[in-house]
Amino acid sequence: MTQREIMLKKIGMYKFALKDIALYLDTHPHDEMMLRKYDEYESILKPLVEDFEEKYGPLTVSVRNKNRFLWINNPWPWENEEDA
Repeated sequence: MTQREIMLKKIGMYKFALKDIALYLDTHPHDEMMLRKYDEYESILKPLVEDFEEKYGPLTVSVRNKNRFLWINNPWPWENEEDA
């Protein structure tokens, strides 16, 4: 696994956890432990995303991001080295 793939996997893991906790909080909005866990995971995710975007370009399109079109320079899924 490349460093890029490892970083993406970690980012995906935290994004999934945050989405899962958010769904739980829809029905349990006063669960303080899960609110703290959400904040903790969010604070872990932010620097991971910033580090990834600094090294490999943006993960999502944003009109406020001055490098918003850099994603076009990344390899497309069918251009993976393993497939070559």
